[in-house]
Amino acid sequence: MPHPEPATLTFAVTDDDTAAAVGSGSLPVLGTPRLLAWLEAATCACLEPLLPEGSTSVGTRVQVEHLAASPVGAAVEVSASSAYEDGRLHRFTVSARDTASGKVLAAGEITRVVVDAERFLSRL
Repeated sequence: MPHPEPATLTFAVTDDDTAAAVGSGSLPVLGTPRLLAWLEAATCACLEPLLPEGSTSVGTRVQVEHLAASPVGAAVEVSASSAYEDGRLHRFTVSARDTASGKVLAAGEITRVVVDAERFLSRL
């Protein structure tokens, strides 16, 4: 499988993305679970173009520091780049930043494993 290219996605923080809305706190700021989902989306965007027919990837490990809060209305850029590969295992360096200020909002690593989608689901 070829080496994954870096991926960058941008999201706007809405009321539905807040800690209060996703159940991870009571404040009207970007909730960590939503931020993690956005970071995982960036890792999927890296791998997607390279996946063989019938394959997908699943997240297996997340190690992320959520460093700063983001209010509703903020634009958040998330990025992922390949840090390590071993067969089906892919580890990505991930980060998030506020697009207006450039402030780093989160940083860490996410690991994904490439699996055959049908075989994976048949084991459930």
